[in-house]
Amino acid sequence: MANVVVVGAQWGDEGKGKIVDWLSERADVVVRFQGGHNAGHTLVIDGKTYKLSLLPSGIVRGGKLSVIGNGVVLDPWALLREIETLKAQGVAVSPDNLLVAENAALILPLHGNLDRAREEALGGNKIGTTGRGIGPAYEDKVGRRAIRVGDLNDPDVLKTRVDQMLLHHNALLRGLGSEEFDAATIIEELMEIAPKILSYAGTAWRCLDDARKSGKRILFEGAQGIMLDVDHGTYPFVTSSNTVAAQAAVGSGQGLRTADYTLGITKAYTTRVGSGPFPTEQENDVGERLGERGREFGTVTGRKRRCGWFDAVMVRQAIKVGGITGIALTKLDVLDGFSELKVCSEYRIDGQPADHFPASITGQSKVVPVYETFEGWSESTQGARSWADLPATAVKYIRRIEELIEAPVALLSTSPEREDTILVQDPFQD
Repeated sequence: MANVVVVGAQWGDEGKGKIVDWLSERADVVVRFQGGHNAGHTLVIDGKTYKLSLLPSGIVRGGKLSVIGNGVVLDPWALLREIETLKAQGVAVSPDNLLVAENAALILPLHGNLDRAREEALGGNKIGTTGRGIGPAYEDKVGRRAIRVGDLNDPDVLKTRVDQMLLHHNALLRGLGSEEFDAATIIEELMEIAPKILSYAGTAWRCLDDARKSGKRILFEGAQGIMLDVDHGTYPFVTSSNTVAAQAAVGSGQGLRTADYTLGITKAYTTRVGSGPFPTEQENDVGERLGERGREFGTVTGRKRRCGWFDAVMVRQAIKVGGITGIALTKLDVLDGFSELKVCSEYRIDGQPADHFPASITGQSKVVPVYETFEGWSESTQGARSWADLPATAVKYIRRIEELIEAPVALLSTSPEREDTILVQDPFQD
């Protein structure tokens, strides 16, 4: 039985929710392995919409175990709110179908406070974070100040951890002219929520190892996109974790045997939320039309997404550093009705050809896209479920993308509905 890792191959918001839900029906276990509640998935099942930020997409399907791995930074209050929202929609969530890694680091209110204070202090140089404390929480994890899920079991350990954390955070908040935090208040809030979170806590790596050995199919679900990876993305306009497929191993405790197939999700065009370089961005009628047709607003923040043409250079780079086997191409139907389409097939920097996104800010700012132009199609691709349903010009567009990114299209999505999917290569049967 194959294990599958799903990651975004652009700057996030590629439509991973639908694809993960589509795959989760074939899986026994679904795992979140990085990020926090700064990224969202929207699922549409039988006409009902579910919006998830922390919970793995498999939670909305019966008979699946959902696991929040150690690579996730967890806001316990956000998690409980999300659980209650799903329960109100008729979804069963209990320790029987949800496991939270005991060694996952927590996000506290002070993390969000520091996140927002620092963004405000940066002024025009903002990174574009969601202000939810993800970055500061990862900083505390690396700085060995973090409070982890298992620490909620011991009030003495908790007090020590909070004191250590505030020694650092209050100094920063003081320097930013922001209100400092009181240890007693934080401890009281954590002790109140501890029993509710601990009921879901356990040794995730051992559970996943048992599942793997018993032949169960495991689906590893990433958040954000590879070009937001803290090492391989458009630094510093990135998230605070590794978003590449290799993080599935580290963020779940499963080692290099984790993935048999890595599926990269990419839109048939490009979007980005927040600040940072975007070579193919269209700040014109094309960009507006893509945004309107694609309903490009963030699931979590509601922020309007920047839109542009497909960037094959960037996706090819994401495929190589992300270890992607094949891609799921989403939102093809958004391109319906365009008389002309463009794909960036090459970069130019200072007039010279460049075949990858530079690591430096200076290099990134100099990137000029070189486009190939394609004939569009007037026919509707919405709801297509086979290649025969697609216009010949749409098929030509897809085939050229495959050539440029050096990876095959394994799935093709033609609407938010899960059944409107063309399966070319089943990742679980690879």
